[in-house]
Formats: sequence, C-alpha cells, structure tokens
Amino acid sequence: MKITQEQVEYVAVLGRLALSNEEKTKFMGQLDDVLKYMDTLSAVPTDDVEPMAGPVELFTPLREDVVKPSLPIEQALANAPASDGSSFLVPKIIE
Repeated sequence: MKITQEQVEYVAVLGRLALSNEEKTKFMGQLDDVLKYMDTLSAVPTDDVEPMAGPVELFTPLREDVVKPSLPIEQALANAPASDGSSFLVPKIIE
C-alpha cells in the first residue's frame, strides 16, 4: 500500500500540523513503512492466542484492610510550611 501526498496532507489537517513539502515527503515514506509493518503483523496467525493487555502477565498482590490508628495531628503538620494548628494552610489559587 502506498501513501499519497494527499493522505499525508489530510492527516496533517486532522492533527492541525503545518508541514513543509520536505516533511510531507518524509512522512509519506514513514507512514508507508508503518503500514507495511502492520501488513507483516497481520500475516502472523493469532487465532489461538488469547487477547491480553501486555506481553507480561501482571500480578497485583492485595492485602487485607486493617484499621490502624491515625497519625497525630501535631506529627502530620510538623513539616508543613504553614498550618493553623489543625489544618494545612495553602495559598489561594482561585480568584
């Protein structure tokens, strides 16, 4: 499959890109290479392969939720740049 300059220009319009003629020529070749690679991948038989999110199976160990005592307020606010004794004070960012 050969990518045309019109197709590159169309993709550039969709991406709101201003491309020079040299860039269009460069991207024609690169997009053509991507599509050739996709053709190569589509030739691989995958009928008996289960879909997966990634090449390595990930396992996330879970732990039981255990109620523990909270951090004392004084200790939580010890390194705060500003506090009012029970809360962090932060600069106002909404006017």
